[in-house]
Amino acid sequence: MAASRKVASFRLPPLPTIGEIIRLYNLRAEKQLSQNFLLDLRLTDKIVRQAGNLKDAHVCEVGPGPGGLTRSILNAGAADLLVVEKDTRFIPSLQLLSEAAPGKVRIVHGDILTYRMDRGFPSNVARKWEDEPPNLHVIGNLPFSVSTPLIIKWLENMSNRDGPFHFGRTRLTLTFQKEVAERLTASTGSRQRSRLSMMAQYLCTVKSCFTIPGRAFVPKPQVDVGVVHFTPLAEPQIQQPFKLVEKVVRNVFQFRRKRCYRGIEMLFPEARRLELAELMLRTADVDPTLRPTQLTVPTSGRWPTPTAGCAPRTPGSPRTSSGTS
Repeated sequence: MAASRKVASFRLPPLPTIGEIIRLYNLRAEKQLSQNFLLDLRLTDKIVRQAGNLKDAHVCEVGPGPGGLTRSILNAGAADLLVVEKDTRFIPSLQLLSEAAPGKVRIVHGDILTYRMDRGFPSNVARKWEDEPPNLHVIGNLPFSVSTPLIIKWLENMSNRDGPFHFGRTRLTLTFQKEVAERLTASTGSRQRSRLSMMAQYLCTVKSCFTIPGRAFVPKPQVDVGVVHFTPLAEPQIQQPFKLVEKVVRNVFQFRRKRCYRGIEMLFPEARRLELAELMLRTADVDPTLRPTQLTVPTSGRWPTPTAGCAPRTPGSPRTSSGTS
């Protein structure tokens, strides 16, 4: 019996419900911050299960708000939970959880876009990149306004192996507006195939987990929410610097309804645009008549690095855009 008690999962003591916490601290979701509270702990438990086994894990939760997802992470057995919250109003409710789980919760009042996560965990958490992922997870119910810039930032961190990926192939389990989730996970040829699809999938295995109906949130957003899980690849599918890959993919997808050579042309000075775009596509053995949504990640990985003789257009030069991320 003693042994079974030893391995039993940690459970939080009885606490006010999330709805009661919101009323107790007079918390309201700020529309300009695109905040939406998820009150149903069955759904927060389901999100946490997508992360895998959290027993004795280190976890960073992004934007915990009143703490619904935080409770599910603690109940899943996380040994060390770092929560990063920008909104001062939520700090007292998070401190309540910290007191209920002594030694398990660390609260950072700050912006996840600037927070140095590589300093947030002990060095013994780290694993070699080619080894299994570390017992470290990033989990978050992201505000819509920050979700796309944040995942792009983390993908660049992944490529550079810094930030959350200083510790190895840290896994991410995050929520996005359903349309963004569909773009991240879209397969070749699908209507939702996009810049985000290519950037995420050349670096990660990206899995669409499930969809949460908008009515589950308070206040109810106009859209549903998708849960997406990311596992960094041991070997990226494109062996080029992140900024270069992003520049090429962005240009290709700005003309998503046209053939891919149209976007490639925009990488080069106008005087040699047609010549160099043709050379680049021929060198990469890419069919110029394909549309951007038809390109596979391995095909894109064959694009050569532009040389001094065919340098890409410099940032800030005029461009015409007709596409989306």
